[in-house]
Amino acid sequence: MKNVRNDFKVATQLTRLGRDHDIQMGFVNMPVYRGSTVVFKTVEDLQAFNAPFPYGTFGTPTIKSLEDAWSSISGAEGTVISPSGLGALALAFFTTLKAGDHVLIPDSAYHPTRGLCDNLIKKFGIEISYYDPMIGAEIESLLRSNTSTIFLESPGSLTFEIQDVPAITAIAKRYGAKTIIDNTWATPLFFRAHEHGCDIVVEAGTKYLGGHSDLLMGMVSANASTWPALRATYDAMAMLPGAEDCFLALRGLRTLDLRLREAQARGMELANWMSEQPEIDQVLHPAFESCPGHALWKRDYLGSTGLFSVVLKPEFKKKNLEFMLNHMSIFGMGYSWGGFESLIIPFDGVGKRTVTSWKPKGLCLRLQVGLEDMSDLKRDLRQGLDRLSELVS
Repeated sequence: MKNVRNDFKVATQLTRLGRDHDIQMGFVNMPVYRGSTVVFKTVEDLQAFNAPFPYGTFGTPTIKSLEDAWSSISGAEGTVISPSGLGALALAFFTTLKAGDHVLIPDSAYHPTRGLCDNLIKKFGIEISYYDPMIGAEIESLLRSNTSTIFLESPGSLTFEIQDVPAITAIAKRYGAKTIIDNTWATPLFFRAHEHGCDIVVEAGTKYLGGHSDLLMGMVSANASTWPALRATYDAMAMLPGAEDCFLALRGLRTLDLRLREAQARGMELANWMSEQPEIDQVLHPAFESCPGHALWKRDYLGSTGLFSVVLKPEFKKKNLEFMLNHMSIFGMGYSWGGFESLIIPFDGVGKRTVTSWKPKGLCLRLQVGLEDMSDLKRDLRQGLDRLSELVS
C-alpha cells in the first residue's frame, strides 16, 4: 500500500489508507482475495516460504490492507484482525499471559470478557484479580511478583467509568507488566491509546468500523515492543477474519470519522434530553460531569460516541420496564451497537461485580443512538417512558 502523508487530517487519511490504485489496476477499492493454497515457482521458494503470503492462514492482500490501515490510524507498529471482538481479546491475553502469571481486570469489564477470563484463562493456571476501575495509580498496591498483565476497559461498557490510563500504564511499565485496553467505545479517533502508554489495544470492528450491523470483527494493535509476540500468537492460532468482512470494514473505514462525529452529536443531544425527563435519575455518559472519571475523559479523550446509559428513578419496577421496552416503535432490543439503528437494553450492573459496590437507585438502560430522525427517537422514548408510569400503583 502507498504511504499516506501524516500531515493529512484523519478524515483524509481514512479515505486513502489501505488501497493503492497502481496495484489495483486503477480500481478505487482493494478487491476481495480469498484462498488457501499459494503456488510457488521453485522448490527453493516453497521450502523457504518465500512469498508475501505463503498460505491462506498467513493472510491475504485484503486482510493486510485493513491491518496496515488500522496500524496507521492507531499509531501502532502492527495490527492483526480476528473474526470477533472477543476473539481479539483472546489473542491479546494469549500474547501476554502464560501459566503461573497474574492478570488484573477492571470490575466494570464487559461481561463476556469476565467469562473469557473465568471460564478459559483460569484453566491455564493463570491467576485473575478484579480491581476498582477508578483505582488509578493505586493499582500499584495490587501488583504481585507474577503480575504480567493489566487489562483496562475505558469506559466500562455498561457503567461508563473512565480509567486513568496514563497513570496505570506508567505503573505497569515501572514493574515490567504489559497493558491491554479495550478501546471499542472511543476508537483511535477519540482516544489515542498507544500514545497514552498501552502496549496492546483491542477494538471490536463489529461496532463503529463496520457501522452497519452486518459483520463480526476484532482488531488487535501493538506497539513495537509487543508486536513480534502478538504476530507470533496470531500466526500460531490462524484466527483470520473472512475476506468479505475485511472488504466491508475497509469500506466502513472511509466514513468512520464522519459517522463518529455524527454519533457524538446525536449521543450528546439525546443524553441531554434524557437527563431532563422526570423518570430519569442519572445519565451515565463520560461527557457528563456526574459520570465517574469525567475529568479524565476531558483530559485524555478527543470526543465521545453514541453509546450511554441511564438509571431510572427507584419507583419503577421490572414489570414497568418490560411494558416500556416491549412496545418500542424504533428502538430495538439487541446486544451490539455502533450501527445505523438505535438500540436499547436493560442491564444489571450490580450482580456482575465482585470487588466494588455499584448501587444505582433504580433500574438501568443502555442506549445506542442510530441515524433515525432525532424527533422520532425522542417521541419513541417519551412514549416508552409514559408507559413506565402506567403501571405504577
